[in-house]
Amino acid sequence: MTILAIESSCDETAVAIVRDGREILANCILSQIDRHALFGGVVPEIASRMHVEALDPLVDEALSRANMALSDLDAVAVTHGPGLVGALLTGVSYAKALAYALGVPLAAVNHIEGHVSANYLAHPELEPPFACLVASGGHSHVILVERYGAYRLLGQTLDDAAGEAFDKVARVLGIPYPGGPLLDRLAEEGDDGRYRFPHPRTDGPYDFSFSGLKTAVVNRAHNLRQLGEEIVPADFAASFRRAVVDMLVEKSVRAAADLGVKRLAAAGGVAANRLLRRELARRGEAAGLEVFLPPVELCTDNAAMIASAAYYRLLDGEVAGLGLNALPSIRMFD
Repeated sequence: MTILAIESSCDETAVAIVRDGREILANCILSQIDRHALFGGVVPEIASRMHVEALDPLVDEALSRANMALSDLDAVAVTHGPGLVGALLTGVSYAKALAYALGVPLAAVNHIEGHVSANYLAHPELEPPFACLVASGGHSHVILVERYGAYRLLGQTLDDAAGEAFDKVARVLGIPYPGGPLLDRLAEEGDDGRYRFPHPRTDGPYDFSFSGLKTAVVNRAHNLRQLGEEIVPADFAASFRRAVVDMLVEKSVRAAADLGVKRLAAAGGVAANRLLRRELARRGEAAGLEVFLPPVELCTDNAAMIASAAYYRLLDGEVAGLGLNALPSIRMFD
């Protein structure tokens, strides 16, 4: 089954063609970072307009890279949530029109499920069940993938997402948008033991809390500046990154070990973080787990992961109707 997928939930326009949920034939992404950097963050109206302009050329480029025609497609898939409502609507509208014109099935995919499915593209041998850490700018979850398309929530952030905390602290340090990846790069040069930050406790054994940590870090920076003390940016970034990564890794590894699953995966934009990748591999393997990490280009938003998730949905007979709408607040779990 050859699926063309569209991802437009935020500020990247992406189109991909994937065969049988595992083989990437084309994966095209147009980033809007340069445009939104002028405003220090994503401007929803600009994002939506740029998606409209980019989709036609990207579909043509994907077909060209795959050496295929529209008539070769067996299905169309699209992210219908969560995300920015205007951005989602551009992709949903385009996908519905394309599926209708071609007379092929349409699949609706949850963006978070797409991130999890990126692991299937990177690791053909990976099959459920496995535990997965999903960490991004808007989400931080530990889930159990029981089977394709079936998920159980084990833990989640009680307040802010890990990626949001990275971006906030980056702004405090004067790091421009996109703050998280640039903070990670700066932290590679720093001493993560120079500053001590708290590790918030949660009642749920696999839950996270980043709001208190974020506030403590911001207050520490303000206090140091008020006292006229120098902040060493690389050390400050490294110390903060260490606190976040320790929480993410500790809870994820514990969840997998407690449930007796032998595989642990990671997904989402924060899964591109260098320290997180190293520590998941090190601590996971020490706990007897097989650790799966998608390549960095499949951690950030892309359409190949949407096509992979759609494949297993379509195998189960889940076809979306032409009344499909964007659902910006849709959840994977009740």
